Amino acid sequence: MVIKQLNSSKLGRRGACPSGFFKPTQKEEPCLQCPINSRTTSEGAMNCVCRNGYYRTDSDPLQMPCTTVPSAPQTVISSVNETSVMLEWMPPRDSGGREDVVFNIICKSCGGGRGGCTRCGDNVQFQPRQLGLTEPRVYISELLAHTQYTFEVQAVNGVSDQSLYSPQYASVNITTNQAAPSTVSIMHQVSRTVDSITLSWSQPDQPNGVILDYELQYYEKDQSEVNATAIRSQTNTVVIRGLKPGSIYVFMVRARTVAGFGRYSGKLYFQTMTEGEYNISIKEKLPLIIGSAAAGLVFLIAVVVIIIVCNRRRGFERGDSEYTDKLQHYTSGHMTPGMKIYIDPFTYEDPNEAVREFAKEIDISCVKIEQVIGAGEFGEVCSGNLKLPGKREMFVAIKTLKTGYTEKQRRDFLSEASIMGQFDHPNVIHLEGVVTKSSPVMIITEFMENGSLDSFLRQNDGQFTVIQLVGMLRGIASGMKYLADMNYVHRDLAARNILVNSNLVCKVSDFGLSRFLEDDNSDPTYTSALGGKIPIRWTAPEAIQYRKFTNASDVWSYGIVMWEVMSYGERPYWDMTNQDVINAIEQDYRLPPPMDCPSALHQLMLDCWQKDRNNRPKFSQIVNNLDKMIRNPNTLKAMTPLSSGVHLPLLDRSIPDFSSFSTVDEWLDAIKMGQYKDNFAGADFSTFDVVSSMTMDDILRVGVTLAGHQKKILNSVQMMRAQMNQIQSVEV
Repeated sequence: MVIKQLNSSKLGRRGACPSGFFKPTQKEEPCLQCPINSRTTSEGAMNCVCRNGYYRTDSDPLQMPCTTVPSAPQTVISSVNETSVMLEWMPPRDSGGREDVVFNIICKSCGGGRGGCTRCGDNVQFQPRQLGLTEPRVYISELLAHTQYTFEVQAVNGVSDQSLYSPQYASVNITTNQAAPSTVSIMHQVSRTVDSITLSWSQPDQPNGVILDYELQYYEKDQSEVNATAIRSQTNTVVIRGLKPGSIYVFMVRARTVAGFGRYSGKLYFQTMTEGEYNISIKEKLPLIIGSAAAGLVFLIAVVVIIIVCNRRRGFERGDSEYTDKLQHYTSGHMTPGMKIYIDPFTYEDPNEAVREFAKEIDISCVKIEQVIGAGEFGEVCSGNLKLPGKREMFVAIKTLKTGYTEKQRRDFLSEASIMGQFDHPNVIHLEGVVTKSSPVMIITEFMENGSLDSFLRQNDGQFTVIQLVGMLRGIASGMKYLADMNYVHRDLAARNILVNSNLVCKVSDFGLSRFLEDDNSDPTYTSALGGKIPIRWTAPEAIQYRKFTNASDVWSYGIVMWEVMSYGERPYWDMTNQDVINAIEQDYRLPPPMDCPSALHQLMLDCWQKDRNNRPKFSQIVNNLDKMIRNPNTLKAMTPLSSGVHLPLLDRSIPDFSSFSTVDEWLDAIKMGQYKDNFAGADFSTFDVVSSMTMDDILRVGVTLAGHQKKILNSVQMMRAQMNQIQSVEV
């Protein structure tokens, strides 16, 4: 650009440049006219100041016009291929007067049933990169199957970071398709002999569905891959036999879902024992083998004696009933007289015997399925009616076993009934019976009208008093105490499936794993090397690390459920990844108090999250504490201040940063008040400046009538005001 020079005869006082002109140095040289979009504030200026909304970088020459931020990119086009997408777009109409425009991609996962979108995790891959793209295209992979995503394509240039506003963007919504599972990332050797190797591996990070089985390929290292042998396994552990002593083998594994096989893992090398190594290991283990054999013999004799005694007693006690109650023979001296002890159905040599022992057989003619209400691990979950002879018809939940099942699937399916059939408590979901002699095979339980607790709370956000919430927690704790007294600890899951009946009495259940697999959909459940799925967000650290499941680990999980109740179904640890959660807990991070949570309840949560499991309260103590709170509501009036220091502030995401939102609608979604978008827009509360000055009268005028919602919005407005004041003070 040509900068106009000013004739020296027109200079101001003492040779100073007049307004609208500048001279970079004190040398005798002509004054230069201010570049476009800039001005001077006085005579004798050495540079021109950019007008509002226009900026200059440190490297821009003073003679260069001031520039602004670019407009949004144009016409974003998406092309979805299973769990990958190619995005292409047109450059912005207005580059802001600069040639250094680049593009950033913001990825958000939406439609997870949580009332908004959350940022994608680190697992999502961008090619060539996510930020600073110079070409108008990007390839995004490693997305989740059957998931809605929103991608924002931002246009930025050299002065965008000087603007007070977020970069302008164009967005596109896509839904991924069905896809094969991702690659198995970890495989390790469990044991080996001279002719066999036992291997185990982790589930793929993104299974993209239920894993049907795995395929393992192996061959000798010195041979070609075309000579590989393939074997299939329905579990993540396999024993490979018939191998050569002292030989190195190459192994690869891949997973299969209904969408097909995923890619093979990387090649891993494991070696069988030599004859010499095997002989040495036998000598080292010989004393242990002898001792184990002796202990086993003693144990076997004891079992035989117990069986004889039990059979004699059963002969006297057998009446007209078709089945007997084994549990009454397993009472404990330290428990309430008559209290039953839980018997693990997996200890039965014949699993069908456990089903007959603990679950009542129901004739299929008594069951009428009305509608499908969901999908479980083994088949569909339905609602319907049960009419037993001589009893009133009742509404029930019916879980069916899908056709084409294997015997193992049938056994695993019915094991749930063998577990649930042992429980008899008003706060534990009740098993009505099973159908095993007809098709389809069914498990029938009482029907819980209000469904799962987290969904129920989200649907009724802010509509219960603190006492009512404490009553829910007391119902759960009572059921957990009963299970603990029975000496019941789940084989894999530390926390229970929580349901709510029509009287708002919470119940606990082991009726399937669906809650945890669905709740952790954006970050799948962690599968340990020993097998079995663990819901990280609900699980005690010792259970994650050592698979040490005890009543104390259940207490930790109950503390997380407490937090869910008091936050009205908020996702524990928000959008943190499973690994982030594990690392944070290890660093003594604990969840902060939910909004309006009494300090006594948050302290009880912290007690449940003691690192040393011996310091955690027992369920009997928890029930007593909750009873005292209900009897004396004054103990629930004290609230934990936000700055109490009981958590790491950098990880506290319960208070959203308003500057991360582009619109008031996004802010309302983030605080789960999206139902009031039209109310805010209709009352002209459409900018953050206006919203930050709202009072309780304004909130009422907008049309927010629920007390809980009024508090949540007012608290967030106050935080917004504080954040804006902090930003302004920094700028000053």
